[in-house]
Amino acid sequence: MSRSFGLVGLPNAGKSTIFNALTLAGAKVEAYPFCTIEPHHGVAAVPDERLDRLHRLFPTKKKVPTTIEVVDIAGLVEGACQGEGLGNQFLAEIRGVEAILHVVRCFSDPDIAHPMGEPDVRRDVAVVEGELLAKDKETLERRRERSAKVARTGDKAAQEEVAFLDRLLATVKEGKPIRALQFSSHDQPLLRELAPLTAKPVLFVANVGDDGENDLARALAALAQENGAGWIAVRGKLEAELGEACPDERERQAFLREYGLAESALVRLVAEAYRLLSVITFYTVEGPEVRAWTIPAGTRAPDAGAAIHTDFRDRFVLAEVMHLPDLLAAGSERALREAGKIHRAGRDYIVQDGDVIHFISA
Repeated sequence: MSRSFGLVGLPNAGKSTIFNALTLAGAKVEAYPFCTIEPHHGVAAVPDERLDRLHRLFPTKKKVPTTIEVVDIAGLVEGACQGEGLGNQFLAEIRGVEAILHVVRCFSDPDIAHPMGEPDVRRDVAVVEGELLAKDKETLERRRERSAKVARTGDKAAQEEVAFLDRLLATVKEGKPIRALQFSSHDQPLLRELAPLTAKPVLFVANVGDDGENDLARALAALAQENGAGWIAVRGKLEAELGEACPDERERQAFLREYGLAESALVRLVAEAYRLLSVITFYTVEGPEVRAWTIPAGTRAPDAGAAIHTDFRDRFVLAEVMHLPDLLAAGSERALREAGKIHRAGRDYIVQDGDVIHFISA
């Protein structure tokens, strides 16, 4: 399953540059606000060293990595929720994403105008967060108005929904994101249906210049920590240019190392985003493919199998589980089986990050 992320930020924060760095899609980038007048959708294959090592044991098979989808919308300005700028019309585009990548300008460049003069991390973040809160307020109030009409007829489900919406609205009106609340498993279906923007996990992306981290980036890191959000710094312009010049992953990594970067923005972003989303990766070696899959942490074996095909859940018999370090050390699945190190797991087995699994169904 592909994980999905929405890019938000002020105009000229570098969202399209970060989009290009992550997806190598070559989206248009200009030094003026609202260059992005239509949402950009990009898909990037997730670099995975464990998958590469597993594939070397099965070189005749096709390697299939997981992917992420990234949506880049127009920059948000103060008043976007009332139609200012262009961002408001595209906020619906990110309602369905799993997490928000909030790109914050952490560089100075006289040739690229900042919509409010000079970068100020806390102010810039507050403007975008304020617009997301305002959009949630607008959406939730509309939903409450409809639900309240039904609730007045005595419908208990509608009455419960109104109470839930009132709780969300009270939080939003206080200027707090919905993700600050705690929700029960009973609340989750309605929360998923409503898909409020401020309920989504946030990963702050400090778009820094070629000189790397600076005081602005460090201020953003502190703000992220205060809010329980994730944070990474990305040399957006550098990585986007390298991505365009070096489509080959290995060549690009070699150039990044020359600039003192051990890993690409994509690798670091995926690691942090998966942590925020509590997502893990497992692997299969079936038919012609060696493949990576992502699932929520804590998933039981039958539900993990459903990521491949619902038969593996509905007709589950057992799962043969190999721990990747054991498999790599053994050198082959056959040697691992002869060593008695393939675990036969039942339906209550909790899949672990890095498991290699054969699902057996009736």
